[in-house]
Amino acid sequence: MKNTTLCIFVIMLALLPSFGQGQKGATIWKSEPPDTCPFQPSEEIVGLAFTGQVKTYTKADTWYPSWAADGFLYSPWTDGSIEDEKCNSWSGLTARTGQARIEGNDPLKLKVISLGTQPASSLPYGGRYPCGSLIHNGIWYYGTYALNHEEYGLNWPILGPCPGFRISRDFGKTWEDSPHSCEPGNALFPEPEQMNGPVKIGAPHFVDFGRNMEHSPDGKAYLIGHGSEETDLEERKANLSWITGDQIYLCRVKPTPQNINDESKYEYFAGHDDAGNALWSGEYSAIRPLIDWDNNCGCVTMTYNEPLKKYLMCVTDGWPTVKTMNTYILESDNITGPWKLVVYMKNFGEQAYFVNFPSKFISKDGHTAWLCYSGNFTKNQKTNPPGGKYAMTLQEVKLLRSDSLESQLLWNNSSGVKVLIEKPLLTVTTDRGMPEDLLDETITRFLERCKSSQDRKCYLLPQVETN
Repeated sequence: MKNTTLCIFVIMLALLPSFGQGQKGATIWKSEPPDTCPFQPSEEIVGLAFTGQVKTYTKADTWYPSWAADGFLYSPWTDGSIEDEKCNSWSGLTARTGQARIEGNDPLKLKVISLGTQPASSLPYGGRYPCGSLIHNGIWYYGTYALNHEEYGLNWPILGPCPGFRISRDFGKTWEDSPHSCEPGNALFPEPEQMNGPVKIGAPHFVDFGRNMEHSPDGKAYLIGHGSEETDLEERKANLSWITGDQIYLCRVKPTPQNINDESKYEYFAGHDDAGNALWSGEYSAIRPLIDWDNNCGCVTMTYNEPLKKYLMCVTDGWPTVKTMNTYILESDNITGPWKLVVYMKNFGEQAYFVNFPSKFISKDGHTAWLCYSGNFTKNQKTNPPGGKYAMTLQEVKLLRSDSLESQLLWNNSSGVKVLIEKPLLTVTTDRGMPEDLLDETITRFLERCKSSQDRKCYLLPQVETN
């Protein structure tokens, strides 16, 4: 197999964002969407590169950080421990959910502090887990959802309803319980019609609009969740579970303690009109899928990348709930789409779930972010990318822009590519061999870009090594 190495001498590296202090490499994740993928590839964010910078915290999962006005992140957590504090959400009547404060500005040097746990009976379902979490104007809205077992096994193969939000007015010291429960007919949304029936917004997550929701387009909180119009149990078991589904749905509400548990205050995405404008309805019966990809949806989160003016959606299809899982990332200029594919990461983790981009850790130029996720709750799973585990995992990534150096050199050959940066040298190694004509073309484009800029100078060293 041919190995090609290119060296470029860079006098000014303004074109090239750093891959992180002490980090000498970045790996692009190869995008492998199934043939049924309904999304066109993005023409603006063309891939995702993992820098190798990674850090894990605690021995628990279910992390959805919300950036509060005080500068801290606040998040739910469960099924594990933070130092001596333990919590589990799988135990029916005695289920509990935890909350934590995350201090620090450097993802590699954070401090995670448990703020205790709260009782969360899941009856008549088997488990009750954290979902959407938001701190806005000093008030914490903490959502949960129900799950159930089934005789055919697998991991929580039945997604149940959302019993609303508990509320804290003192950053997690005391709580007001939701007036709803997991009992069908008493949940926040009018679903399911019967026990173990299908839901559309079973596990909603708040769209991350930045610190204190500062970038909400209208001051409203938006919630996104996965669901299905039918259980499809005959077609595939666990079709609608904590990590699998057929569609993605969107709703919104003005976040106040009076509104958050009042279904009549919600509006639901109801599709688009003939001109492509989003339609909203106060009637739950009018709700329509934001994303409809049968057998390929699952746990979903969304973050607004303000520097890029882009919404980033992370969707994990984890069928059959106990093996490897696939995560794909979509981008859009608008919260209601249309959506385009950034990357489809087959076997990401290889069993990563609850994937999200905390807005606090998006760089000022929007090109660098940190993926937050947990992974590998079943035994004998491989770890890919390296460093992740059953914990709160933070992986630094580069969003590869079509007009960036990384993309020019790498996005056409996203399999097995390594980029090494050691000022003043940039070394690109294509482990599987980039065709020489493509290599020459990308070098030429890069040099032309350098020459066209008055504040950057780049020179190609005379040697191009080929082994």
